Amino acid sequence: QGQLVESGGGSVEAGGSLRLSCAASGYNYYMGWFRQAPGKEREGVAAIDSTGTIRYADSVKGRFTISKDNAKNTLYLQMNNLKPEDTDTYYCAARPRRTFWDLALDPSFFTYWGQGTQVIVSS
Repeated sequence: QGQLVESGGGSVEAGGSLRLSCAASGYNYYMGWFRQAPGKEREGVAAIDSTGTIRYADSVKGRFTISKDNAKNTLYLQMNNLKPEDTDTYYCAARPRRTFWDLALDPSFFTYWGQGTQVIVSS
């Protein structure tokens, strides 16, 4: 549950696509993607729980799609129509057990974090 390994980052031109993956060492009820630039706060991108409830940041709605393969303990983020402002380090996050609270796109909601994968979008 506690180990998260991201992959799939890279450099693309504006309008391009990337697919991020996050392999977890065990099952997690809640998982999400966050991003952070140097000197800035960590920002929620998308989150999903095992019922299929999804949250997206307004800035990525219609462009990014989050999905979760519970059998493989893997989280994905399909990013289309990328913009230069999407340039950041992207982090996978997880919380293993179901809680009383609704899924939240907030860093404090999650327990475990990956090391991050960099996404660079050039104009």
